[in-house]
Amino acid sequence: MSTQEQSAATTPKTQSPDAVVVGAGTAGCYAAATIARAGYEVVILERKDEQEAGHIACGDALKGADSFPEAIPKSKLEPAFTNTDVDHGRFEIPQEDTVLEIPVPGELAVIDRWEYGRRIIDGAEDVGVDFRYDTVVKNVVQNDDGRVTGVEAIRKGDPITYEANIVIDAAGSLSVLQDNVDFSESTFDTNVDYSHFCSAYREIVEVEEPVEWDDALVFKPTERAAGYLWYFPRTETEINAGLGFQMTEEPMQLVDDLKRDLETRPEFDGAEVEDKLGAALPTRRPYDSAVHPGYMAIGDAAGHVNPTTGGGIAGAAYGGKYAAERAIEALETDDYGEDVLWEYNQKVMDHFGARYAALDVYNILSTAVDVDDLMGLLAAMPGDKLAEALYSGSTDIGLKLKLESLVKSRGHWGTIWNLYKTKRRADELLAHYENYPTSPEGLAGWQDRRDELMETVYETTGADPKY
Repeated sequence: MSTQEQSAATTPKTQSPDAVVVGAGTAGCYAAATIARAGYEVVILERKDEQEAGHIACGDALKGADSFPEAIPKSKLEPAFTNTDVDHGRFEIPQEDTVLEIPVPGELAVIDRWEYGRRIIDGAEDVGVDFRYDTVVKNVVQNDDGRVTGVEAIRKGDPITYEANIVIDAAGSLSVLQDNVDFSESTFDTNVDYSHFCSAYREIVEVEEPVEWDDALVFKPTERAAGYLWYFPRTETEINAGLGFQMTEEPMQLVDDLKRDLETRPEFDGAEVEDKLGAALPTRRPYDSAVHPGYMAIGDAAGHVNPTTGGGIAGAAYGGKYAAERAIEALETDDYGEDVLWEYNQKVMDHFGARYAALDVYNILSTAVDVDDLMGLLAAMPGDKLAEALYSGSTDIGLKLKLESLVKSRGHWGTIWNLYKTKRRADELLAHYENYPTSPEGLAGWQDRRDELMETVYETTGADPKY
């Protein structure tokens, strides 16, 4: 082969859709489907092959199953809903020999995540989204002004460049794309550390007899405060059994916690493991800003996960929708600057981001309190109020319930006082997030005040700074 022929053979191919979305998860599929419905050419780049696409480690619990963006009809997803009878959480506290039954607001379902993944891909394909499987993104392309103008990828060993007017990062936690973008001239949040993330591992387990708790999501703390176990019933006999733990912890020790618990629960005698999978997910506040000229991050890649429960499917779907709406505006006006994309940040904060930021305060508290004291306090709390705290970021307990809780929680009053003060800090933070700035120019001042509020959170809880 001549030198000229060798050069031609190694020259990357180039394609130029209107928009490129990296990642075929919930956020990516909803973003791409929304843009495609507006008549634009959209490509999703997915590192897995076509068969494995949609196979993602997940607890399989879906909160907010009654409300999804219209880009992919809910009817398309419903066959993946394997258990729609779940209506509460079951919180097991072995330290107190207590089981809390906690109502969960909104519609719940447990899903077959792989089937769900295939169905959102089908839904996006139905409206014209083009999927490119076996494609690993290696780099992000920026012009001289810093605007993102595409990505460089490898598909089955062959290099290929995708030029695009807008790039949407749905590549998941600790997205590699963000390691390759120069964000120095934008508001994009770079205050991100691996310690803000949790590792999750789950097994799909088939048991011989129906479990008694097939209408509940079961949670149980690990032997250390760093993690928790879950048992979510896809059906009466098919259980998603897993655990989540901060990345600062030793993973195999905590996987052993799950193994021991499975071995000691009589309902799992003779059980068969059908599938094993692990992943990372954010247990942090949403990114302060997930926009940069020509680029937006969505879903796990932008911290769009409830940091206390790990739930992220509904947030990812709506984050994808909101980002896509601004992408459409940018395509229509040929303006890809932060000012045009900024409303995406606002909609995220208004819908769920402010609440998730307030909930993160309780994660911070959990790093600074004794696990036995915390479990004792939870055992004394009314279940409906605990549910409200877990999902709304704030709660109010009337005088009668306060007195009842104090009587039940004798010996944990110091922790109660700490929790009360922490709740005040969470309320202050929630109010501040509800005044999220309307333009990039207001972000720095807003962050200064938020950081002042976070200092009071650390002072109140005694926790080490998280950010």
